[in-house]
Amino acid sequence: MLGFVNMLVKLLQETEADHLAVIFDAGRQTFRNDIYADYKAHRPPPPDELIPQFALIRDAVRAFELACIESEGWEADDLIASYAKVAVAAGAEVTIVSSDKDLMQLIRPGVVMYDPVNNRPIGEDEVRQKFCVGPDRVIDVQALAGDSTDNVPGVPGIGVKTAAQLIETYGDLDTLLARAHEIRQPKRREALLAHAEAARISRDLVRLHDDVPLPVPLSALAKHPPDPQRLTAFLQEQAFRSVVTRLQSRGMLGPAGAPAGAAAVAATPAAEVTVEARYEAAQDEADLIRWIAAARTQGTVAIDIEATSLDPMRAGIAGISLALAPGRACYIPLGHCAPDMLQPPPRQIPCERALALLKDLLEDDAVLKIGHNIKFEAHLLARHDITLAPIDDTMLLSYVLAGGLSSHELDELATQHLGYQKTRARDVAGSGKTQITFDQVPLEVAVRYAAEDADLTLRLWRELKRKLLGERLVTVYETLERPLLPVLAAMEQAGICVDEPELQRLSREFADRLSGLEAEIHGIAGHPFNIGSPKQLGEVLFDELSLGGGKKGKTGAYGTGADVLETLAAEGHPLPQKVLDWRQLAKLKSTYTDALIGQINPHTGRVHTSYQQAVAATGRLSSSDPNLQNIPIRTEEGRRIRRAFIAAPGCLLLSADYSQIELRLLAHVADIGALKQAFSQGLDIHAMTASQVFGVPVEGMDPMVRRKAKAINFGIIYGISAFGLARQLGIGRGEAGAYIDAYFERYPGIRDYMDRTRQQARAQGWVSTLFGRRCWTKGINEKNPAARSFAERAAINAPIQGGAADIIKRAMIRVPPALQRAGLAARMLLQVHDELLFEVPVAEAAETAAVVKAVMESVACLDVPLVAETGTGRTWEEAH
Repeated sequence: MLGFVNMLVKLLQETEADHLAVIFDAGRQTFRNDIYADYKAHRPPPPDELIPQFALIRDAVRAFELACIESEGWEADDLIASYAKVAVAAGAEVTIVSSDKDLMQLIRPGVVMYDPVNNRPIGEDEVRQKFCVGPDRVIDVQALAGDSTDNVPGVPGIGVKTAAQLIETYGDLDTLLARAHEIRQPKRREALLAHAEAARISRDLVRLHDDVPLPVPLSALAKHPPDPQRLTAFLQEQAFRSVVTRLQSRGMLGPAGAPAGAAAVAATPAAEVTVEARYEAAQDEADLIRWIAAARTQGTVAIDIEATSLDPMRAGIAGISLALAPGRACYIPLGHCAPDMLQPPPRQIPCERALALLKDLLEDDAVLKIGHNIKFEAHLLARHDITLAPIDDTMLLSYVLAGGLSSHELDELATQHLGYQKTRARDVAGSGKTQITFDQVPLEVAVRYAAEDADLTLRLWRELKRKLLGERLVTVYETLERPLLPVLAAMEQAGICVDEPELQRLSREFADRLSGLEAEIHGIAGHPFNIGSPKQLGEVLFDELSLGGGKKGKTGAYGTGADVLETLAAEGHPLPQKVLDWRQLAKLKSTYTDALIGQINPHTGRVHTSYQQAVAATGRLSSSDPNLQNIPIRTEEGRRIRRAFIAAPGCLLLSADYSQIELRLLAHVADIGALKQAFSQGLDIHAMTASQVFGVPVEGMDPMVRRKAKAINFGIIYGISAFGLARQLGIGRGEAGAYIDAYFERYPGIRDYMDRTRQQARAQGWVSTLFGRRCWTKGINEKNPAARSFAERAAINAPIQGGAADIIKRAMIRVPPALQRAGLAARMLLQVHDELLFEVPVAEAAETAAVVKAVMESVACLDVPLVAETGTGRTWEEAH
């Protein structure tokens, strides 16, 4: 203990560092024990007399007012690696005070070690003396040589020198193991072939993770003088009088413990620092290799790809930008055209050659790739056989922090978080008829724009990661949004087959039916008019037919939205219902039967939708180009469109759908005993509700009574009003209000949940799901009653809808590896709210259904069982 304090005093007196931290192991069990159960198993327990000093050492650190950091599940070395990476990215010089050989892999420009025992620095030369290789190859050498102290197995018979020779010869561990059969020495060759997996496991054990969530932000590590009274009291309590005397003599405590006169100067937070940008074009291989080496050394790089279109399944790559530190970024032009007929294109590396050079970096597990909407980059690179990993996404970080509050576009986030006005795309490539593709943008303009994108992404990442930790939202990002991203990318790349002739037949049929509906509507109106014109429709409804409820807007035209037409239709007027039917059919024709044919990818022969993670406030995914989540399933037309989605030859489509998941969540969240019991017993929940609310027996129940209960069950989740229920069921508002009152009387816990949720939303501006996702509720404290009421309904629904979204996301993340472990070839193609759709070889359909069902039903522990129902068929309609 005294030795530690003396070392701390010496360090404080001699260091010029302005930020300091002392980092500890939180415990002996870490993720490495999951990789290898016997990791550190041979280490003897610490001596009994040493154990009480662990807590005292931490107390000493706090008495000196230094950051005392540890994190459950991680070793101190991982935290050191993570802090070093963040500090270097912020432009700092890092010194690791330790002689631990495991930390030598971290040495690079900007990071050195200092041995406090032997009072000497440790740099690259010292590492080479120890391991016979540079710091960038220490991990591979350790993986081969093993470590008896930590019980890292390594490869028997191979020591550090032999390991270094092998790595120097073959370059890295993976290449060595792949070519082990070429080694001439029989014993060495046989050892490597027999223990290849042990070497890979050893590499996982010795490699330090530098992406650990920081328990304390870097800015909080600023060095400042300790409180003299507190430090003196601690040292005297430990009977360290010599330390007190020494500190007093050097003015660190003042005479007799009086306050010292020095004042601390804290560092400016990274996000507030203005950094002069240094952007450059990497136009030849030497430039690119230099940037790749720097990115490998640093372990973190922001990436942005400029493409020739917004469709990543078809776009070409114009160039790639990389950023290593704020203000330090490059643009690598790969496909730029000549500015005019008289000039050659700019000097640039051939695209395939540049991608071949970049491939190892972009796939390197030790280098974190950061992007904004990085799924786009992942798609473009996947078409060139590059798997981008590991990744972080600033758009998703922003979404987890503030889903539903504002846009998560890079331009807006740069202004909001960095106070920076980003160059707009239209200022670079134009807009409208004058817009050009990025490969036509002059190189000097492209460099500035593209490098700025990567630079801002890196700066945002540093800021948003810090905020994510401060808001305690790391789990939502790390267990839901980030791991889902590659899953969605794989689904989008897979696409789905459509029956083009069937779509053409449907399109012709819908056109005929639209003509018939148009004739009927014109007949009711008494003359032809443009049904698609709200102005003309309003005049027919409210001026000519004199229907009630017409209201004019600011333009002077009547409102003719769906809510207006549904109200009129419920009152028995035929024309509004015909218009609703016409609109629905016209939308299905334009959005699906016509558009899908043009959206078939000529290279894959399939349709590829795009999933947006950062849109819905509740965490739900949305789909676009084409939107496959809004095909109605309760109408014959919608079912026929689903019939046009088909399985590939030799396969079936498998649909797996959660049964009544939102009602199950309501029963759990609101703690409704009767509902929980009904779900646990597998009862008909709507019939049971009807029996409870309306006092009728379940047996022989009128289907209309069950329908009313079903409408209330689902409507309650969305805060349905008496007016809304009345319109839905075609009954009077008073009768509908009585039904809702009876429902709340039977299930008072639901009203309690609603009241409690409204209060939480008003107090903090957000509500949360079971898994910690924040759903922000704009307008919850509005003075306008209509706006406030809307926000309250959204707040009540958000934990339920958001919880369901979180559950299916957990299932989507877990199903693919479960299928892989089972040796099944099924591919997940689509997600539509509570449903997952797979393409499955015919022979594996039953086994796949069982695996998918088991995973979906086990991803959350609720007070009621989760139930997933599966079906298969040649078409989506048959499967569902």
